Amino acid sequence: MLAQVSIKIASPYIDKKDKKAVIDVLESGYLSLGPKHLEFEKKIAKYCRSKYASSVSNGTVGLHLAVKSLGLKEGDEVITTPFSFVSSSNCLLFERVKPVFVDIEETTYNIDPEKIVKAITKRTKAILVVHIFGQSADMTPILEIAKKKKLKIIEDACESLGAKYRNKMTGTFGEIGVFAFYPNKQMTTGEGGIVVTNNKKIDLMIKSLKNQGRNLKNDWLIHERLGYNYRMDEMSAALGITQLEKLDWMINERKKIINLYNRYLSENKKLIIPQIGKDRTHTWFVYVVRVLNNRRNFLMKKLAEKGIQTKPYLPVIHLQPFMKKEFNFKKGDFPIAEKISSETLALPLYIGLKEKQVKYICMEIEKILK
Repeated sequence: MLAQVSIKIASPYIDKKDKKAVIDVLESGYLSLGPKHLEFEKKIAKYCRSKYASSVSNGTVGLHLAVKSLGLKEGDEVITTPFSFVSSSNCLLFERVKPVFVDIEETTYNIDPEKIVKAITKRTKAILVVHIFGQSADMTPILEIAKKKKLKIIEDACESLGAKYRNKMTGTFGEIGVFAFYPNKQMTTGEGGIVVTNNKKIDLMIKSLKNQGRNLKNDWLIHERLGYNYRMDEMSAALGITQLEKLDWMINERKKIINLYNRYLSENKKLIIPQIGKDRTHTWFVYVVRVLNNRRNFLMKKLAEKGIQTKPYLPVIHLQPFMKKEFNFKKGDFPIAEKISSETLALPLYIGLKEKQVKYICMEIEKILK
């Protein structure tokens, strides 16, 4: 029998300033297409060191807009990772673009650059890089491959806001980068996302596509292209502004909790703690350990009985029922991703998690796996 949850897996950090910002918008009467989303776009572009930013309703639609704005279409192929949340592949399928998976690095769980070249065909048009769990993929060889083969790069940085590779922000290496702000992320807008680019033409296209295909000359009922309602509302943008103001502090607070986990778990030989790749920083969307000897599910069940919430992060995309049916994927296609997926477990991580709680979680893990 499962105990009542006493330690949640995640919780957003919301303070008085956040609440006031949202209430101020509600009282202003400008709930959509007001000044706040423009202010948020300007400020987050500066934070990410990008020329342009466009706010959207969530990360998935941001990825869809990235695919659409690059003109990717049926018959094209895009190389990506099977170890990710499913939206990084769904965004391709929305436009009938074929995702071509390659396996991952066993240490960082990011796409393995050494496996990309063999997957390139005459139909390959882009690489969709996922920066998983809060740290960058190994971008130098990926950029070299893309340049040599004349491929576009889309960065799914939805889990890695603020992370750097060789002192450059994730989301700013390729043509387009996408961030997301679901409540368990480094910062939140409730739902919401941002698309960043240094290309003005791409930015204008995204701003049109997300707003029903309207032109950008304030002709409200003139639609120049097929578009979508992918806009961010003003309440979410206002929350984003105040969250962004304390983002670096929130990331540092998360790092303090990570250091506690690493201290208490580093000697446990029954699991592997997260590793940070060379030239990379980590902003800790989640804290994921690898549980060895096929005991991940057993550990998860036993922790739940103690009121400790955990989740398996992440199921591989190619073995999802829809993907198996559509593309005939099978077990063994991407063995490293499958192995990691069967072992990884996300532990509780949120601002406000106390040291005594972290210590309790780690002690219970040690007892269960002993």
